Amino acid sequence: MTLKNSADRWGGISQLLHWSIAVLILSIGAIGLVMGELPRSPKFFWVYTVHKSLGLTVLALVLARIGWRLYAGAPQPVAGTPRWQSKLASLTHGAIYMLILAMPLSGWLYDSASGLRPLRWFGLAEVPKLSRPNEGLAGAMHETHELLFWVLLALVIGHAGAALYHHFVQRDATLARMLPRRWIDAPPPKESE
Repeated sequence: MTLKNSADRWGGISQLLHWSIAVLILSIGAIGLVMGELPRSPKFFWVYTVHKSLGLTVLALVLARIGWRLYAGAPQPVAGTPRWQSKLASLTHGAIYMLILAMPLSGWLYDSASGLRPLRWFGLAEVPKLSRPNEGLAGAMHETHELLFWVLLALVIGHAGAALYHHFVQRDATLARMLPRRWIDAPPPKESE
C-alpha cells in the first residue's frame, strides 16, 4: 500500500487518519451522551477526563489530516460521478473538517471558562486554559458544543450513507478507495436491464 494519495485512491496515511478520527469521534460521542447521567464519583471525573483527552487527540489528528491532505492531495472524483455530487461531497467534507475542528475547541473553551481544575491530557500533561472563569462563556460554549455534535452527527450519517449508496447502488469505487486494497473491491458494474 502506498502511503501517499494517488489520483484514484486515498493512501495509507489518509486512510489511517480518516478511520482513527472516525472511531474516536464515535467513542467520544457515545461517552458524551452518557457521562452527564453518571453519579458524581471518582469514575465520573475519570470519564470526563477521557472525553476531554480524546477530544484534544481528535483536534491534533484532524490538524495532521488537513496538513497531510494539503501535502498529499486528494484523489480525483470517481469516473462517472455527476458534477453536483462531487460539489456536494466537497462541501460536506469541508463542513465535517470545520466541525471536527470546532467541536474540541468549543469543549476546550467550555472547560476553560468553567473554572474547573486544570485538565491533564490522559493524566500526562496539563492543558493550558483558553480563558479565565466566565459563567456566561461557559454556558454558551456548552450549548455550542452540544449543537455542533448533533450537526456533525447528521453530516457523518449523510457521509456514510453516501459512501454506501455509491458502493451498493452506483457500484463504484468511492468506498473501496478509502479502505486498504482487497478489503473490498469496487462492486461489478450493474448489468443493463
